[in-house]
Amino acid sequence: MITKIYSKYLYIRHKAFWLALCLLTFFSLSVFQPVAWSQTVHKISRRQPVKAAKAGAHAKRVNRITPQIPKANRYQKNKVFLENADTLKADAAISEDYQILKGNVKFRRGDMFMYCDSAYFYDKTGSLDAFGHVKMTQGDTLFVYADVLHYFAEDEVAQLRNHVRLENRNMTLITDSLDYEVRSNVGYYFNHGTIVDSKNNELSSEFGRYELDTKNAEFSTNVKLVNDKYEMETNLLHYNTATHVANIVDETVIVSDSNTIHTSKGWYDTSKDDATLYDRSTIVTKDGSTLVGDTVFYDRKAGYGEAKGNIVLTDTANSVILDGNYGYHNENTKLSFATNHARARKFSQKDTLYLHADTLKTLLDSDSVRLLIANKRVKFFRVDLQGLCDSMAVSQRDSVLHMYRHSIVWNENRQISGDVINVHYKDSTVDWATLPNYGFMVEQLGDIYFNQLKGKEMRATFVAKELRNLNVKGNVQTLFFPQENDSTYNKFVRAESSFLNIDLKPKQEIERIAMWPEVTGSVIPLYIAKKSQMYLDGFVWYDKFRPHTPDDIFDVDGLSQLFETPNPSARHVVNTQN
Repeated sequence: MITKIYSKYLYIRHKAFWLALCLLTFFSLSVFQPVAWSQTVHKISRRQPVKAAKAGAHAKRVNRITPQIPKANRYQKNKVFLENADTLKADAAISEDYQILKGNVKFRRGDMFMYCDSAYFYDKTGSLDAFGHVKMTQGDTLFVYADVLHYFAEDEVAQLRNHVRLENRNMTLITDSLDYEVRSNVGYYFNHGTIVDSKNNELSSEFGRYELDTKNAEFSTNVKLVNDKYEMETNLLHYNTATHVANIVDETVIVSDSNTIHTSKGWYDTSKDDATLYDRSTIVTKDGSTLVGDTVFYDRKAGYGEAKGNIVLTDTANSVILDGNYGYHNENTKLSFATNHARARKFSQKDTLYLHADTLKTLLDSDSVRLLIANKRVKFFRVDLQGLCDSMAVSQRDSVLHMYRHSIVWNENRQISGDVINVHYKDSTVDWATLPNYGFMVEQLGDIYFNQLKGKEMRATFVAKELRNLNVKGNVQTLFFPQENDSTYNKFVRAESSFLNIDLKPKQEIERIAMWPEVTGSVIPLYIAKKSQMYLDGFVWYDKFRPHTPDDIFDVDGLSQLFETPNPSARHVVNTQN
């Protein structure tokens, strides 16, 4: 029994001796060969180069230790490996959870590398805290720089702090706080950030989200997009750094030297400099014009905008509003037009002119004078004046409304028709009207009684919206019903001459009638008159076409048929009162 115990004792002492000898050898070598650590394996740190021995001298023998490469697969998915560090320290007194790494620290996660000056490495979980000159790289497409990095292996999230810069091809993100989801390649910033793309678009916001795979970015709170052409401000914006298209999803203002855009929905292609906007977006040009519509297309390079659906085009400088279902405005040519239920409203201090046509245009003539042009099936309404024609032009230069082809104007109980009618405005009130080619004037007295006057050339003068003078030249024909003392009518007078002049008092009372040089005519009592004798050739009472309210201007039934007939100056109209 004693012998067995003694033998066992000798065996233990023998084993301890050899163990002590191995340790002594190890530490003697380590004095000459300091090592660094990689993961759980020792690694030789960078050495000073060994100087060449002098001639004839014996070279000093140096023992080297070959670093051992871990057998584990260093490309394991989602696994973080320590690739390099100048020094490694594990201090149980501080923490048993992490290792302290210093000098040229390098980690690998698949094809992603992380660099820093120093780090805490939680080798059991794969998490780490990196400090100083932090850099993350993935191929030649992703580079991320920061002062501090916290990587949480379980969630695969990298938190980068202070002086953060993310570069992804031609895009650069700058912020102080960035959370990067490694698994999904999505980055978030939440303390103000700025993105600059290849088109020199600078996008900044308080909060942001960027998808590296799709290049989609989402910006929120105090969002601003700035380039050398315009500035965009909103609180929520979606943007793609590859296509350079901004998707507008919130109230947005876009300001440039030429205009200001207000919108809440649509997209803006910053590379092509054009936009399609929805939900009643508005373009306000520098000349004071605005374009509004359900859908607005704007090409900044070409300088024009189009609007569809309930459009409103306002020319503030000239107090004109065009509306319809399609509108167009060119900033360079100053051409605007509206069609498809088009309407123009000309505002004044006294009254508003409502005008409808198939197409309405505003433009500048050769002398930069504003023109309003109406084409096809024109009708207009003012309290003191209503009318229709095939086409019309209104010039800012002379304040004259020019009406062409089958022109008709109504004032009070009077109707004036002709081939061409020119109406002059003074202080937004009708001043005079001329019919240079042919004119036919009718004044309604009752259901069947009408004073009538026609001639080759006609001019009417108005005072305070009332007719005060009527002058007719060439082939003058007149038919009128003189009122008896009891306010009845029992006869009418037909007369012809070369010239006629009528002066009227206020309230449209005739003051004087003059015809010259030769006058022929007759007085016909009503009781013996035929109905056909009560109308001049060419008489037509067009009251069914007359607009009585602003909305009546859209009632154009029958106008096309009317305008297809010959010009009034060249046609003989059948008496429709028979």
